[in-house]
Amino acid sequence: MTTPLRRRQMLGLGLAGLGTAVGASSLWDWQQRNASRSQPVGAARLVSRGGAADLELVAQATRGTLPGGPAELLTYNGRLSGPLLEVRAGDRVRLRLRNELNQPTNLHFHGLHIPPTGAGDNVFLSVPPGGSSTYTFTIAKDHPAGLFYLHPHRHGLSADQVFGGLGSALLVRGDLDGIPEVAAASETVLVLKDFASASGQETAMGMGRMLGREGPLLTVNGELNPGLAIPSGGLLRLRLLNASNARIYRLALEGHRMVLIATDGGAIATPESLDELLLAPGERADVLVQGNQTPGTYRLLNMPYQRSGHMGMTAAEEGPRTLAILNYAGSVATLPLPKTLIPVPALPQPERTRRFSLAHAMGMGMGGMQHGMGGMGAGGMGFVINGQSFDPDRIDTRVALGSTEDWLIVNDDVMDHPFHLHINPFQVISRDGRPEAQRRWKDTVLVRAGEEVGLRVSFRDFPGRTVYHCHNLDHEDLGLMGVLQIE
Repeated sequence: MTTPLRRRQMLGLGLAGLGTAVGASSLWDWQQRNASRSQPVGAARLVSRGGAADLELVAQATRGTLPGGPAELLTYNGRLSGPLLEVRAGDRVRLRLRNELNQPTNLHFHGLHIPPTGAGDNVFLSVPPGGSSTYTFTIAKDHPAGLFYLHPHRHGLSADQVFGGLGSALLVRGDLDGIPEVAAASETVLVLKDFASASGQETAMGMGRMLGREGPLLTVNGELNPGLAIPSGGLLRLRLLNASNARIYRLALEGHRMVLIATDGGAIATPESLDELLLAPGERADVLVQGNQTPGTYRLLNMPYQRSGHMGMTAAEEGPRTLAILNYAGSVATLPLPKTLIPVPALPQPERTRRFSLAHAMGMGMGGMQHGMGGMGAGGMGFVINGQSFDPDRIDTRVALGSTEDWLIVNDDVMDHPFHLHINPFQVISRDGRPEAQRRWKDTVLVRAGEEVGLRVSFRDFPGRTVYHCHNLDHEDLGLMGVLQIE
C-alpha cells in the first residue's frame, strides 16, 4: 500500500494542456472531486478512479496554432502535447485508441512494465485509419512511481507521427510522491517537444532524416516560452519528458541548481545536485528547484549540444534557447531538500553477456519498411544492429524468462544514439569500462558516438515478443531496431 500524500501548496503555473499544478497531498482527492465521470476527450487530464482507468485517446490532425509553425499538427484529443494521463500502482487500465488519421498508428506505453503481448504494450498491433483498438492491462502494485511516456510506435511511421505532434505524458503515482520533502514541493510536468516550421523543410528526406529531424520551434506543453512560478523559500518539482523525435536537450536553469530525484524508471537512492541535465529522446527526469535566489525572472535554457560532427553531418549551430520563464511569486517558510529517497537494489549477477553494435550502412534501405510499409528502397542509407537492419518477422535476440543479462551497447557510428529497451527497465553499470557511481533505473540511455555502455537487465516476468531500438525515431524507422523474444 502506498504512503498517503501530504498536503502541498497550490501554484498557478499557466501551462497549456496540463492545467494548474496542485499539491500532491490533495491532488488525488482534488481529481476525484473534479474529474468528470465521462472524462471528456477534450480534458487536460485523464485520471483513474477507484482502482480503474477507463480512458480514450483520439489520434487526429488538428489545425496548427503555433506561431510560425505548420498549418496542421497531429494531436491526441485535440491537445498539443496531449492530455496528461494519471494512474496509480495497482490500477486496472482500459484505454481505447481511435484512429482518425489518414494512416495506421498504434500506442507504446514507454517505460511501463506491463505485458508486451495481446492488448498490452504490443507495438506489433496496427490500428487502421478509421479504426480503433482497446488496450487493457493491470499496473502491478509494486510498480515504481514515476513519469512515463505514451506515443505511437507503428514502424515506418513512428518518426513522422511523433514529429508531427503525437505523444502524452503518463504519471504513475506511488511511494516517491509520499516522501515528505517531495510531497511538500509544488509540481508540474514539462513535455519538451520541438516542431517543424511553417515551411516544413525539416520533413524532407535525406540528411535531415539521417541525423534525425529537429524542428526550430521548441515548446513546453505545447506553448512557446510559458511561465513557471515559485515562491521564495519554496520547492518546485519539475517532471521533465523529452518527447521530441530526435532533439537532445541540455537543460540549465539560470541562477539555480537542479536536484535530481528520479530518472526514467523512478526514484534514485540519493538526490544529486546538477548544473545541467542532458535528456535524450524518450528520457525522463524529476528535479527539485529551490526558491533560494533573489526574487526575479530566470530562464530555463536549452544549451547547445552537438549530436554529430563528421562528414558535414552536423546539425545547424544554435546558441542557448529559452524554453520557459521561472518567476518568483510570494514567499513561504523555507522547505528542505530530501536527504534520501528510495533504495535501488542491485540486480543479480548476469548469466550471460551480449554485445550490440549500432552503425549506419549504405544500401540497407529502411529495414522492416520493405514489408509493405513503403520506404527509401534498397539503394538508400539505413542503420543496422550487429550488421542487420530491422525485420519484424525475424527474432534477433532470445532471452530466458527469469534470467539476468549484461548488454554491451557499442556505438560504432559517427552520431549519438539513445538506446531504448521495451518492457524491462535496466541499470547502467558502466561507460567505456568505468563503473557508474550510483544505481538508477533506466529504460533509455544515450550512447555517444564511439562509446560503449554496459546495461544489466533482469527479465523477471512477461514472456512474449517486443523490441529494442534507437529512440532517435528517424533512426528507428531507418532500421535501427531489433526484435526480442522473452521465453
